[in-house]
Amino acid sequence: MKNNTFIPLLIAIGVALCSISCQKITDSLDTKTIDYLAVDIEAIPVLSGISSTDGLPITLTNYTEKHQISTTLQAGVTTIDSIIPGLYTINLDGELLFGTEKYLLKGSVANVLLVPGNQHVKVNIDGAKVGPLAISEIFYAGTAPFYFRNQFYEITNNSNELVYVDGLHFANLHPTIATTNLPIWPEEDQGAYTYAQRVWKIPGKGRDYPLQPGESFTIAQFAANHKLPQYNPNSPIDASLSEFEFNMNNPSFPDQPAVDMEHVFYNGRAAKGTVPQYLTSVFGGAFAIFRIPENESYDPVGNPNLQTRDLGTTGTTLYAKIPIRYVVDAVEAGHNESMSAAKRVPTVLDASMTWVGATYNSLGVRRKRIGQRANGTPILMDTNNSTEDFERHVVPQFRYHGQGIPSWSRAF
Repeated sequence: MKNNTFIPLLIAIGVALCSISCQKITDSLDTKTIDYLAVDIEAIPVLSGISSTDGLPITLTNYTEKHQISTTLQAGVTTIDSIIPGLYTINLDGELLFGTEKYLLKGSVANVLLVPGNQHVKVNIDGAKVGPLAISEIFYAGTAPFYFRNQFYEITNNSNELVYVDGLHFANLHPTIATTNLPIWPEEDQGAYTYAQRVWKIPGKGRDYPLQPGESFTIAQFAANHKLPQYNPNSPIDASLSEFEFNMNNPSFPDQPAVDMEHVFYNGRAAKGTVPQYLTSVFGGAFAIFRIPENESYDPVGNPNLQTRDLGTTGTTLYAKIPIRYVVDAVEAGHNESMSAAKRVPTVLDASMTWVGATYNSLGVRRKRIGQRANGTPILMDTNNSTEDFERHVVPQFRYHGQGIPSWSRAF
């Protein structure tokens, strides 16, 4: 009986002492005698082409004390004063210009204990080039019953400069669908690549396909009028005026007048494979457009260093490595909002994903319009976050936002 009485008494005393101590800690933060810290932030660029992080916005947040400090980085090490000791999350996020190239840079560290003696923090800064081109609309879900030939991808010149799209590459990335069972890629790649199942590119000699600011073009899986009886009269889209087509030489779906995309890579080969269709997931795929820098070459068929298999499986399928620094734009789509945690695309390219919530519902995703040029063409939202950048469950339509038609287009 004595022991049974004594144990609860000790617990009660312990709780009381803890409450008093915790209150003292909390109270001390409200006094004028707090010893504030000066913290040194050392930003370390890991992306080639980034020579400095001077001017990059940084935020230090102590969620427990609801204390936040925002400033910008200086050249070298940045010293930030007036830091209350505690546990912090440090975020760096913004755009910087290097020569004529704009980069979206990001870096973060979570749960960093800033106390006397621990006042120097290193943050790796990764990023991606902000390209002039944006994937502006994607229709991937198809139309009931089980018709998927009407998939298409619209690309818009979202800059204020003329862009030639000759040689622009298009890829669908691995895995096919959003999944928590992610591939294992070679450790030596160190996050420098994204990985493609199939790669195509726009033909041309360099100046065949100029795209003025605010103009767009479309690449269709099959550039036909899908509303015709022999296809699917319920289709929301007539793709017969698409500028380009993924022609897979299928005799049941004859080649259309649209310009054929050039096939680059599939499973280690330049050949298109034996299945005569280019179907991306009706649940939502992941896509990238990328361009090869001048004075560089890209041959994922001939260069084994640009191929890899998924090391998490025994499969022998080969995937093409795409250097992240080549990527102009990337968009990830998934089944629904719950799949946002199952990303395939590096967050520096797309911080989240978009969705339409079902298959064969004749709905797509479309980038939001945030402004317009003097000629009425749109300026589209592009923050590398597809959850924020895209409208969802939209009825597919070419040039919905009033994009211009390029002079070389059949639709002109």
